[in-house]
Amino acid sequence: MSKYSSCLEACQECAVACQNCLYQMAGMESSNDCPKCCIECAEICEQAVRVLARDSRYAEQYCQLCAEICDWCAEQCGEHDHEHCKKCAEACRECAEECRKMVGAAA
Repeated sequence: MSKYSSCLEACQECAVACQNCLYQMAGMESSNDCPKCCIECAEICEQAVRVLARDSRYAEQYCQLCAEICDWCAEQCGEHDHEHCKKCAEACRECAEECRKMVGAAA
């Protein structure tokens, strides 16, 4: 499992950041898809953690999708000035990068 450790960690951190952003945005107006993207992103990150933990034969596909959703979430949350949105966007960018590294290494 150590071959996935940095990707696992990035996915876990991203899921937490997305959950926090989602919680902080509750009841607030949003001019874009934040907090909707946080729901999608937290779910795929949590699923990616489970897939990587069991060394699934589909890990690459999950991580590719995870990177795409993280890109979307980073874009949406990155448009906001809230501190929780900025932290979420950064965690999403890091997760997307780690997922792409994992996919590239497995290819």
